[in-house]
Amino acid sequence: MDLDLRKLRYFVAVADQLHFGRAADELHIAQPVLSRQIRALEQDLAAPLFTRDRHGVALTDAGRQLLADAGPLLASAHAARHRVSVAARGSRRLMIGFRAGIAVAPAARAFEARHPDVLVDVQRIEGDDQAPMLLDGRIDVGYVRLPIDEAGLRVIPLYAEPRVAVLPAGHRLAGKEEVTQADLAGEPLVWHADPSTQPTRRPHPNAGYRVRGVDETLEHVASGRGISFLARSATVFYTHPDVVYVPIPDLAPDQVCLAVAASRTSPVVDDFFTAAQATAEITAECGNYEMWQLGIDAVSKHG
Repeated sequence: MDLDLRKLRYFVAVADQLHFGRAADELHIAQPVLSRQIRALEQDLAAPLFTRDRHGVALTDAGRQLLADAGPLLASAHAARHRVSVAARGSRRLMIGFRAGIAVAPAARAFEARHPDVLVDVQRIEGDDQAPMLLDGRIDVGYVRLPIDEAGLRVIPLYAEPRVAVLPAGHRLAGKEEVTQADLAGEPLVWHADPSTQPTRRPHPNAGYRVRGVDETLEHVASGRGISFLARSATVFYTHPDVVYVPIPDLAPDQVCLAVAASRTSPVVDDFFTAAQATAEITAECGNYEMWQLGIDAVSKHG
């Protein structure tokens, strides 16, 4: 029995709401119709997906498993429709997602030297966008930072990047050549929503501010609300007059990877992977401005 994607979307709506009435309103269908579709899906799968009693609606073990699998399945279907639509328009475009501080230009220029007919477009993504944007087709390839939910993805390590402590300009350690995690014990933290930016051991157990994006991080640190941690490339791509960066060698490095939806098979995507791997050393050196300029010039001249 093939899995009906329409029924699967109905199931996800109920699983998210744990209420048939609210889910029906969200889907703009009548509640009895939704109930019949869920029962039909349970019959198709020969498994109960919800328990329904006077206490409400809850997922069964089978329902929890289906919910975990449903996201990648629906995203893959959406991505397939998107790619067919793009192909029907005759478009030749590759959308590359990248995390803050990761330079796409070296790989893009090397790739375009081999594929002048393909436009390489770029879009910055945040940590919680990485997997969803790859799975639903909004981006074709992602320069991602670990950790990432790898379900439904093909993830290939590219390089490791040292991290730095982000301190207010007037901080007691702002003038140091480097610091350790022990030096920062007890400091209030500005927690980036992306777990890849966080230390392996919290300097303070009751860390305060939680932010999304590098710009918010710098503003909170500059305001004296705490310290934070970023990949070394932040020192080149992001500056702030009231913030300083200090290397912190005993902090685990940031791992940068290439990622693509596992269902995506394309010679063009494979060629971009090849270009990205060939230029990984240049990309990794973006924490050094002079190396960045030399690398861009080399790729421009030689492809």
